[in-house]
Amino acid sequence: MKWNAELYDQKHAFVFQYGENVLELLDVQPGERVLDLGCGTGYLTQQIKSLDADVTGIDFSPEMIEQAKINYPEVNFAVADASDFHFDKPFDAIFSNAVLHWVKDHDAMMKCAYENLKSGGRLVVEMGGKGNTALLINATKKILIKHGYSKQAETKLWRFPGLGEYTHELENNGFRVTFAVHFDRKTPLQDGDQGVTKWLTMFGEPYFAGIPEAEKQQIMNEITELLRPDYCEHGQWFADYKRLRFIAIKE
Repeated sequence: MKWNAELYDQKHAFVFQYGENVLELLDVQPGERVLDLGCGTGYLTQQIKSLDADVTGIDFSPEMIEQAKINYPEVNFAVADASDFHFDKPFDAIFSNAVLHWVKDHDAMMKCAYENLKSGGRLVVEMGGKGNTALLINATKKILIKHGYSKQAETKLWRFPGLGEYTHELENNGFRVTFAVHFDRKTPLQDGDQGVTKWLTMFGEPYFAGIPEAEKQQIMNEITELLRPDYCEHGQWFADYKRLRFIAIKE
């Protein structure tokens, strides 16, 4: 999936703005060595650097890293896979916001994180949790099937795990989970009636692979109308986000 870094910054800034709240959980100390795993366009990486940390940001998307380097030339950024990265010097902390639900191989990611942390180092994460955007996903599948696109409706883009299953996996990979919470976070969408379309364009493009542009717009309009009763409140649109947030320590 190719990312539109400019659209991400302009219309989906809520991704990193909510992440500022997760930085409090990270509790960066001056001089700490920190990895921002899935750094996107670099906003939170720069925030970590401003706290006097030695920070590096990595992301699987070359487009995101290119934009991050333009935005924050004083910060270290690199293209890397969350399930297959290695640094010669271990980190005090690995931080990740709104990324790990995109990862295909969570076991490999956890092993990588463990190997790249110091003993006593921490993995601090927020990601989509069980039920995240369930209304939106179900509406998308329903309308795609209605239009005869059953194959596209079967697309699996994300993994949104439950708290129990994910903390169990972390423990199986050597981590000690010291904090974990699964919570609802109704998230505002920009641009009114166009908010759902813009969200799907940014994050759900593979659902529409091979669909002609004119029909794709019609499908997105129908998805929007199906979601209207649940998503639109007095003219403001909200997505049904459910988040998983945790701290896991390398023993």
